[in-house]
Amino acid sequence: MAYPILPITAFVGAFLVLIPVPSHWRARNYATVSLVAWLFVLDLIYGINSIVWSDNVRIRLLVWCDITTKLTIGAGVALPAAAMCICKHLELVASGRVVRTSPGDKKRRMYFDLAMCFLLPAIIMALHYVVQGHRFDIVEAFGCQPATYYSVPGVFIVWFPPLLLAFVSMIYASLALYHFLRHRVTFAAILQNSNSSITPNRYLRLMALAITEIIWQIVLTVLPMYDNISFGLRPWTTWADVHSDWLRVDPYYLAEFEPAYKAQLFLFFFAIPASCLLFFFFFGFGEQAVSDYRQLFVWIRQKVFRQKASAPKIPKNGMMLRQVLFYTVFPSAN
Repeated sequence: MAYPILPITAFVGAFLVLIPVPSHWRARNYATVSLVAWLFVLDLIYGINSIVWSDNVRIRLLVWCDITTKLTIGAGVALPAAAMCICKHLELVASGRVVRTSPGDKKRRMYFDLAMCFLLPAIIMALHYVVQGHRFDIVEAFGCQPATYYSVPGVFIVWFPPLLLAFVSMIYASLALYHFLRHRVTFAAILQNSNSSITPNRYLRLMALAITEIIWQIVLTVLPMYDNISFGLRPWTTWADVHSDWLRVDPYYLAEFEPAYKAQLFLFFFAIPASCLLFFFFFGFGEQAVSDYRQLFVWIRQKVFRQKASAPKIPKNGMMLRQVLFYTVFPSAN
């Protein structure tokens, strides 16, 4: 294996990103959980691809590639959509416009987050077929990659939605930061009055995570878009012409690429494990996460190692207190 660091980082990222999930699931942070789900799926895809095609470009696992390349296209929209949902909620909570969040409000927020994080990516995955000139590409060490017919429809289907979502997210993030600075003295009270499960510390961590994902997504969208359209766009003539050789699979060895493009491939790959590491860094050491670790440790000790829970220790002055009560009730006992 020429690049063992690829599957290692991918699988480590997939493991780390799942660790803080229970606290977010209990808080019903659907956008955050959706973000984790997409990062986890991408890590698995990247890790498996880097093993199967570690030093070859053999055309195999066609169905796997059909599915994973579409999921990769969907993830390009789902990640900024999840970041937008997070920033939208943070801005609403910090603004103070909502005095109390009702169960109906929470349900509507859930439907909106799920639609943006899963329904919208599914639509983009289906639309990608319009600009899919051939089945997919296989790149040495990176496996199967989506194929796009670089044209005006390709720009609006593949690259425009992530950039639009990132732009909207930046607006929400700026407003949320503005509300936080304006209400920083009474910010904890605002969060408590809004019936939100977000604490000030978690608010700041979610904000940092969302902004980081927005910046990542802008970079990872603009770079390939510029590289692919800088030499001009191809005319989208007819459906039959664009899809005339649709079953073709193009293999590429790394040696065929320029050093700059090769570096870009590694950047795109490591961006996902890096995002997982940042997520763990932001939330893996919080109070709720540490409490979950303690509960897991107790469960393993009791269920796996069959150790009984230790009885609570009696304070040293506990016996003295009982003696005082005894002599107070029965003074003649002495």
